[in-house]
Amino acid sequence: MKINEIGKSAKEALAYVKAIPPAQGKTMMNVPFEKRDLVRFGFIGMGNRGANQLHDILAIKGARAVAISDPREEAMLKAKEKVTQAGQLAPALEKNWQSLCERSDVDLVYICSPWELHTSQAVQAMECGKHVAVEVPCATTLADCWRLVNVSERTRRHCVILENCCYGKQELTVLNLVRKGRFGTLTHGEAAYIHDLRSELVASQSEGLWRRKPHMTRNGNLYPTHGLGPVAWYMDIHHGDRFARLVSMSSREAALSEYRDATLSAADPRRLEKYTCGDMNTSLIQTANGRTIMLQHDVVTPRPYSRLNLIQGTKGIFSDYPPRVFFDGQKKHDWYSYDTIEDAYEHPLWKKHGAQALKLGGHGGMDYIMNYRLVQTYRRGLPPDLNVYDAAAWSAPGPLSDISVAWDNLPLPFPDFTRGNWRQTGSAPLA
Repeated sequence: MKINEIGKSAKEALAYVKAIPPAQGKTMMNVPFEKRDLVRFGFIGMGNRGANQLHDILAIKGARAVAISDPREEAMLKAKEKVTQAGQLAPALEKNWQSLCERSDVDLVYICSPWELHTSQAVQAMECGKHVAVEVPCATTLADCWRLVNVSERTRRHCVILENCCYGKQELTVLNLVRKGRFGTLTHGEAAYIHDLRSELVASQSEGLWRRKPHMTRNGNLYPTHGLGPVAWYMDIHHGDRFARLVSMSSREAALSEYRDATLSAADPRRLEKYTCGDMNTSLIQTANGRTIMLQHDVVTPRPYSRLNLIQGTKGIFSDYPPRVFFDGQKKHDWYSYDTIEDAYEHPLWKKHGAQALKLGGHGGMDYIMNYRLVQTYRRGLPPDLNVYDAAAWSAPGPLSDISVAWDNLPLPFPDFTRGNWRQTGSAPLA
């Protein structure tokens, strides 16, 4: 977290959050892609995530991987082989990601690099005239959230947040239930990223090379979008509502340091690291229309995986892990089996493409559905399901929670990255 965002006082931090930079271009709300039959992808980052996303893109009609960039030559060569095995022409290999962004044969740059590179790579791609799709979080500071918005508006290029959890079978079924009014007027949601990553964080390879660093420099919600994205869709955030304010607090840190000390040798230099991020961060968000959201982050304690994924309304509730529902009029205190309603409310995307999605895998098929929609909205000349305002607002609880925690749980206004255009509802995603 940049020191100018934490500020030297709570008053200075609050003033920083409230500041809205002048617009550099017109809104990107409801702006369509230019229609084209073939979408040419350039991939940055061929680690585990990049390789998996490439696998999905190669299976989608109308998508072609024309360029690959990774600092590791062996990773690029492996990706090249995968592309040619899929029956496509061999992609260009660019060791420098800047060179990939400059290529005239790339329509969309697909970014799967470590977090700290996301914003700079997305900005460069847009400045080079490319649309961009970015893994999460898209930004880790408020300054970078605004930077993405401003560059997207100025260049008229889309910045799509690759939030795969919005496209899960259960999440889209719940979205269908919401849209059909089964929960009535929505009042509250709960979202989280609760995932025991201790072994990955202290590993000497892959994400262990970089993902532990934020635990030493920040104290807040390091990874907010997986749980928040689906709840934002349920609540039509940026399509008639928006996040308006946030307050956050963190527990003490204990689990990661204890796990490290129990698993690493006494001579390991990592034993000297000091972790500042609390084990559990809990943030409360209120929307402009008066709804509330509880948002949590915990990747270091031994507990089962959960994104919470709860949505409450005046006529019922859905709560996940395990999935269950309750509707007004049922016997009090008895949950209703989710399995009995899933088929009736299965989303059309899953009805049509679910078999292919499950065949390819990718987080239970959600990766394929997300990538299929990205390609199809581009090919058909439609607005993307997820735009730069989602990229900024869903990433922003990261730095906002850092600021709130640093100043004794300071309540903060939530920046309106749409600059008021959330009121012009247009078409909600997948409507």
